[in-house]
Amino acid sequence: MTLLKIGVVEDELVIARTILGTLDELGYSHCGPAISYTEALEMLGDNKPDLLLLDIQLSGKKDGIDVAQKVNELYQIPFIFLTANSDPETIDRAKKVKPHAYIVKPFSKEELFAAIEIAFSNFSENRTGTKPEVTTSWRSRDFIFVKDGYVFRKIFFNEIVYLESDANYVTVHLESEKKVVVRSTINDFIGQVDRQIFVRVHRSYSVNINKIEDIFPTEISVRGFRVPIGKSYKEMLFRILGIGDSL
Repeated sequence: MTLLKIGVVEDELVIARTILGTLDELGYSHCGPAISYTEALEMLGDNKPDLLLLDIQLSGKKDGIDVAQKVNELYQIPFIFLTANSDPETIDRAKKVKPHAYIVKPFSKEELFAAIEIAFSNFSENRTGTKPEVTTSWRSRDFIFVKDGYVFRKIFFNEIVYLESDANYVTVHLESEKKVVVRSTINDFIGQVDRQIFVRVHRSYSVNINKIEDIFPTEISVRGFRVPIGKSYKEMLFRILGIGDSL
């Protein structure tokens, strides 16, 4: 698994530094910033980013939409417009180059994270029909953002006690006893968290192994909650925990 590299094209250096800092916080690699059409093409050729964050207004005669046209012709990578302009004329021009997202400044860290993850995932799946192997390095991250109503909420892995699946929804049970319902299969959700600490114990449940308190013949106690153990998962669970099956 390699680190997703984000190219930044932004001519306001204060904003560019803020974006780079945010990318660091989110665990992405990055290159740039490029401040003009020419610098953007040089960065694309030299650094080969996996995704481009692209301001529409740039230094010089050519703008971010011109860069996007060249990206579509030569590089075939997803790009996201970051702009203070939301007027109909700018949006009509932007639509012609088919951006993978369009974010109006100012934007939050959560909005940027969601746009990058969705844009890259959709672009990769549309091209190959499979989920991308190049993604964020989860080893450098101990949290995940999940959509909770209208908010993308940051949840640290060590806050999660266990996951409960119901078809295409996962209920994330937290130590605070709060529950967050996420539209996802349990397999897809586990793929976004640290697999070393979450173990499947039932077709509908996965638990944080650091939260396990007691193991009974057919159940596990995690922070006072009782979670069932599926017969087909028991052997693997005991092997991971390093205990013999005497129950």
